[in-house]
Amino acid sequence: AAEPVTVGSKRFTESYVLGEIVRQTLERAGVPAVHRRGLGNTAILAQALAAGQIDLYPEYTGTIVRELLGRSLAAEAPPPTLAQINEWLAPRGLKAAVPLGFNNTYALAMREADAARLGVDSISALARLPAAELARLRPGLTHEFLVRADGWPALKRAYGLPMADPPALDHGLAYQALAKGQVDLIDVYSTDAQIGRLGLRVLRDDRGFFPRYDAVLLMRASLPAAALAALAPLAGRIDEAAMIALNAEVEIDGRPFADVARGFLDRAAQPAPSAGAAASGVATRATATATTAATTAAAAAAASAAAAASPSAARPRLIALILAPDLGRLLLQHLALVAGSVLLGVAVGVPLGIAAQRHARLRAPVLGAVGLLQTVPSLALLAFLIALLGTIGFWPALVALFLYALLPIVHNTQAGLASVPDGLRAAARALGLRSGQTLRLVELPLALPTLLAGVATAAVINVGTATVAAFVGAGGLGERIVAGLAVNDIDRMLAGAIPAALLALGVQAAFALLERLLVPAALRATPHLQAYGT
Repeated sequence: AAEPVTVGSKRFTESYVLGEIVRQTLERAGVPAVHRRGLGNTAILAQALAAGQIDLYPEYTGTIVRELLGRSLAAEAPPPTLAQINEWLAPRGLKAAVPLGFNNTYALAMREADAARLGVDSISALARLPAAELARLRPGLTHEFLVRADGWPALKRAYGLPMADPPALDHGLAYQALAKGQVDLIDVYSTDAQIGRLGLRVLRDDRGFFPRYDAVLLMRASLPAAALAALAPLAGRIDEAAMIALNAEVEIDGRPFADVARGFLDRAAQPAPSAGAAASGVATRATATATTAATTAAAAAAASAAAAASPSAARPRLIALILAPDLGRLLLQHLALVAGSVLLGVAVGVPLGIAAQRHARLRAPVLGAVGLLQTVPSLALLAFLIALLGTIGFWPALVALFLYALLPIVHNTQAGLASVPDGLRAAARALGLRSGQTLRLVELPLALPTLLAGVATAAVINVGTATVAAFVGAGGLGERIVAGLAVNDIDRMLAGAIPAALLALGVQAAFALLERLLVPAALRATPHLQAYGT
């Protein structure tokens, strides 16, 4: 059977939806396809594409030109054509194709009331505000926008914005923070459904800083011709209004990505309606999506009141999300990451702990090194391992979790051996036992309760840490958390967090049972040093 085409997507609603549309389009044409959702930011997706981990993903022309190709274009210059972009991409073995039909540019947005009070309708007007007013504004910008070549640093220079770099926020959380008055200025995508829902004012880019971000499919040049032919009908089929409506189905109506994509493709497959019916349909959709801020606020208040009056109303949806058909797959992926990393941790950590105990000169360097590994932020470690291994997904996540498992295992192995009384070692030598025999027959059995506590601690820690692996396409229960973050859906986040917490409790109970089976009752009752675990 032919290898399935692997579709990637970034970690925000629109990319999830487009990735699903691409996958389902391929499958309807008889081309096997899989969708690796929410793999991360532009850099991670581009690296995955170059390494052959994915075959294509939805991207935007402005991002390709400025971020991937590193080309700076004059504001007055016409946007490059698709043919020009492909000429620049050719040496990398990539190409852009299937322009989807909409431009999703970056923009800055504020609450309408604040923008009206300050008289701000453009980025230049924002820059002209008195210093005292600017100092009171609290930006809340996304991680990627803060570091992109076409992002915040270059925008500040272009407009002379005298504002400091703010703390970074996830895209979905930025809208929530703006609605709650925790920040005053955020970066948005022009097709975001939340702009209309929250009644935000999008500031005009009056100096033309942002290029066009026309949605295309960025793919490997070696993509099979059958796959490219299957995707060709998508060209020009999604305009800005349609994309906003698709995003709204996910973010406002709470529909799953796959269902939204399926509905779009089903509608697209229907015969075109008459001109009058089409105009009526467009008017109806426009009326539905262009809701006023006052109506939205009233609806939100009513929903909040209903939820407060009947908190059980939301429970059926949460339970359905937890028990969704992907639960088994995600649990297996999560367990594979945890079990694999802990087994590797035992294979490496126990010998290191023994060496640290037996050789005093090694003790401080070994314990210091594994302690230092524990301080490295998980996303930074994953990014480093992706670059080092040249791949995304399971292997970088497994190696990262293995490194995090070392500290409790090494520390508890050394501590358990150190707690063995010297008199017992002397007795073993008096009986003629060699060093290795003493270790195997006396020291390790006595240190086993402490050692097992370290392994249990590593396993429980990794159950939680493994959720971060979803950011690089490793799967697991973190997939639900990442998807929930992308659309600011608390139920979806809980659908990943609750099974992960239950899994951690199950792992802890399993190790308690294992200790009862492996450690004699008299030894379990003996106090022993446990720096990590109980």
